[in-house]
Amino acid sequence: MIDNLTWELAHLAHVELLTPKLDESIRFFTEILGMSIAETAGDSAYLRAYDDYEHYTLKLTAHKHAGIGHFAWRTRSREALERRVRALEATKLGIGWCEGECGYGDTYRFRYPDGHLCEIYFDTRKFKADEHNKSALKNTASKYPGRGMNVRRIDHLNLLAKDIVAFRNFQFGVLGGRMTETIIFDGEPKGVWVSVNSKSYDLAITEDHSGLSGRFHHLTYAVNSREEVLLAADVALENGVFIETGPHKHAIQQTFFLYLYEPGGNRIEIANPTARLVLDPDYETIVWNKEERLKGQAWGLKTVESFHTRGTPMPDELL
Repeated sequence: MIDNLTWELAHLAHVELLTPKLDESIRFFTEILGMSIAETAGDSAYLRAYDDYEHYTLKLTAHKHAGIGHFAWRTRSREALERRVRALEATKLGIGWCEGECGYGDTYRFRYPDGHLCEIYFDTRKFKADEHNKSALKNTASKYPGRGMNVRRIDHLNLLAKDIVAFRNFQFGVLGGRMTETIIFDGEPKGVWVSVNSKSYDLAITEDHSGLSGRFHHLTYAVNSREEVLLAADVALENGVFIETGPHKHAIQQTFFLYLYEPGGNRIEIANPTARLVLDPDYETIVWNKEERLKGQAWGLKTVESFHTRGTPMPDELL
């Protein structure tokens, strides 16, 4: 059942990653992934992919360990923002209003039930290409970089949470969206995929077995084709970047994927996620059971153990 609440959020807007190796992480995202630096401030750098329409989609911040600082949603309107803030304030998880970074408008901060820090805003700062960066295609935010993996745009975020039910209920009951796919073992949810537009998902939440709260699994940037995912694997190989798994195709959501680690220790996915758009107005959630998930990925590749056990920060980094 889809109602007005489903469509209050527009898309995943940006993600802040923490890194103990800021300079190396910046080089990874600019030289290996092909992103550009929008600006720097203090111990942080703000970056964007070539077809991201906002001023930045990734913030890298120097920190003693890897992990996520915060992430953000953009709403569909100022009125939608105000409605979601009222709902957030009623949950006691709201923190309050703050000035948006990099010239973005008023932003409201809150925490998800597992502790993840999040922001929500509407007034933004859209990227304006100068003559050097202007694309020959006027419907592309900036020109194709021809550098590294040439990632096109931010795609989705995967977080880890101890209590999937609490996370799920908060997302759909307070912020909105629809659950496109879910994993359920013996009646217990193990993962949830959240869509807030015609994309099949912007956010995934999977169970954290570590006993820790507020951890990060991966951030995904999209490329134009499966072939570019294969080329990204070659770029990683040539530059000594560790490939955790892939290239291959997920069964859930059908994303063609490659998983890497950036120098700070955070998992990054390079993907071609265009297999699924959800256009059905009375779409029903796809449910995956334990037997189906034990089969591995779409073409039979077994899921590597680290994909289930590794998140950032690592437990020993918090001692």
